[in-house]
Amino acid sequence: MTSDLLQLTVLGSATPHATVDNPCSGYLVSSGATRLWMDAGSGTLARLQRHVRLDEVDAIWISHSHADHSADLLTTYYAVLFANVRFEAPIPLYGPPGIADRLAHFLTNTATRSPVESAFAVQELHDGHQARVGDLTLATRAVEHGIPAFAVRVEAGGRSLVYSGDTAPCANLTRLAEGCDALLCEAESSQAPADGPQVHHTPEDTGDTATAAGAARLLVTHVGPTLTPDEAVRRASTRFHGPIDYAAPGTTFSIA
Repeated sequence: MTSDLLQLTVLGSATPHATVDNPCSGYLVSSGATRLWMDAGSGTLARLQRHVRLDEVDAIWISHSHADHSADLLTTYYAVLFANVRFEAPIPLYGPPGIADRLAHFLTNTATRSPVESAFAVQELHDGHQARVGDLTLATRAVEHGIPAFAVRVEAGGRSLVYSGDTAPCANLTRLAEGCDALLCEAESSQAPADGPQVHHTPEDTGDTATAAGAARLLVTHVGPTLTPDEAVRRASTRFHGPIDYAAPGTTFSIA
């Protein structure tokens, strides 16, 4: 049975590595019969299959190339090409520039380049990228993480979910999230760095971004090892006074 509601299922949100109870970053976004796998960190492929078969996934969207957001693409390649599930076509994969060659570099074992494009129909993201995936529309903006990185706004049925990926607070994310029904925003850092560029949100930054964007709801995710989820939510709530939840692994949120 499918639902026309825009729904978010948290596959995992751990950083910098998967833990016993929590895979790395990965989310399943669904509406109607459409299924979008958003970030594919370590451990998320296994969790994904609790909810859908891999051949039921309409597309994969990757925020950036750090392993805790993309490593399970490697085993997904083997699943698409060699598992006993038939794929009618490569899975559409939206990812940062160079993602196909990055995967091929790891997967190639001989002088012949591994056929990454046989598993994935790769489209490279850029600032302002737009896509339609079944019932979902995707709008992507570049964000600030020290490498090419992106946030995305997913809309369906008049509802909107914005995912920050990994980023320092930035104007592009705030503009992308304007008036959204839910902002799924990272809170990795206990504090901003004393020197050097900032590449993550603190919990207070997460609350500030949600407030500045006028988000209706805040979902705190990607909480770093120096914080607890409860602490991250509490600190974010000092800056954002709407509903706040922690994106606990296994939780499904209806975006309404």
